[in-house]
Amino acid sequence: MTKGLIWATAEDLARNRGKVISLYRQILRSLNSPKLELNLAARLAKKAEARTIFMLGSEERSLHNIEDLIDAAEYSLSLLKQGKIPKHIQ
Repeated sequence: MTKGLIWATAEDLARNRGKVISLYRQILRSLNSPKLELNLAARLAKKAEARTIFMLGSEERSLHNIEDLIDAAEYSLSLLKQGKIPKHIQ
């Protein structure tokens, strides 16, 4: 991302698109993990919450907030891979 600017340019958004889509798919797949003790309804609810978070995040234009959203997604994914549910989607 370009340093010194507050708002994301089209180039910044395009550069992050692949990473964000990858994180989104990995989180949805991780919610299917047998390590998580969730029934079908709970899994579907968690997936709906993740979709909502990513939909709202897709409208974000601040560079700092975009970086924070990516960091939060990476942290959440690391917890899901350990079989834990992150607090912001509990």
